[in-house]
Amino acid sequence: MTTPPVPASAAHAPAPASAAPGAPTSAVLAEVVRSGFVEGLHRGSLVVLAPDGSVEFALGAPGAPVFPRSSNKPMQAAAVLRTGLDLDGELLALAAASHSAESFHLDAVQTILTSAGLGTDALQTPPSWPLDEVEREDWIRSGGHPEPILMDCSGKHAAMLAACVANGWDTATYLDPAHPVQQQVLATLQQLTGEQVHTQGTDGCGAPLLAVSLIGLARAFQAMLLAEEGSPERRVADAMRAHPEYVAGTRRIDTWLMRGLPGAMAKMGAEAVQAVALPDGRALAFKIDDGAYRAVGPVLAAVLRRLGVPAAGDTLNRIGCAPLYGGGRPVGEIRPAF
Repeated sequence: MTTPPVPASAAHAPAPASAAPGAPTSAVLAEVVRSGFVEGLHRGSLVVLAPDGSVEFALGAPGAPVFPRSSNKPMQAAAVLRTGLDLDGELLALAAASHSAESFHLDAVQTILTSAGLGTDALQTPPSWPLDEVEREDWIRSGGHPEPILMDCSGKHAAMLAACVANGWDTATYLDPAHPVQQQVLATLQQLTGEQVHTQGTDGCGAPLLAVSLIGLARAFQAMLLAEEGSPERRVADAMRAHPEYVAGTRRIDTWLMRGLPGAMAKMGAEAVQAVALPDGRALAFKIDDGAYRAVGPVLAAVLRRLGVPAAGDTLNRIGCAPLYGGGRPVGEIRPAF
């Protein structure tokens, strides 16, 4: 199969808004409160899109470009489907994952690679410990060492490698930005965000990293959730929502949200990025400027409450709980500032 052409909408997509003199800067999204005293602030930007794609609510500068990091993974997974790769269910959810290296994650990575006739030696993810603290401690106690398959992006890499095999493309250079699989990722991301990529870099896993605005990121999540049934984009969204443990892990915010709010699609990214598409057609994205993941849960829970999202049970309390300790007991919290 030849490389799919770049969609016209991607080739002529508008660039993201850039900061101009007098434009809004980042806003305080969360406060660090210890013993009743505000000892620190987490600044960032946030946007909520209405079902028609218009901006319903915004803080900071959501039109400025950011690296979404792993929040780009759903679009990367849609791109590998666009190359013709046949992947569904939990394996497709894993292709969009930042997994915790639980046993079922590792088994699924192996399944994708084996189905393509590849071994784990084909992965170019850096040797890593499991992302999840419990899994990491168990792995160390068992005498394990960092391995490429343990890296939270190994599911995405396995899917990219499988797409290469399906199309007869070189597997050794699959991370090169000029490689056909990465060119399809670029085209897919630009089409779904409605933006030209502002900057290209290298992600922590070694894959090309594409910068867009938070508005564009939210727009892409919204487009995937509302896409035609059976399309690559909708297949990824459906797989993530049906198998949220494969997208993150049993002890992770994305999983809790998708389980507690059926129909939602959520994906975090490194450096404190979070994007969510809601079942009512709205979408949101935010980034904490200093990359502090501890602020993500409180900010996410606060914006969902502001939107009146009816999450099941204790979901929002669970997501938003970020206590600070002193002497082994809670003495404060990270709390939203809006």
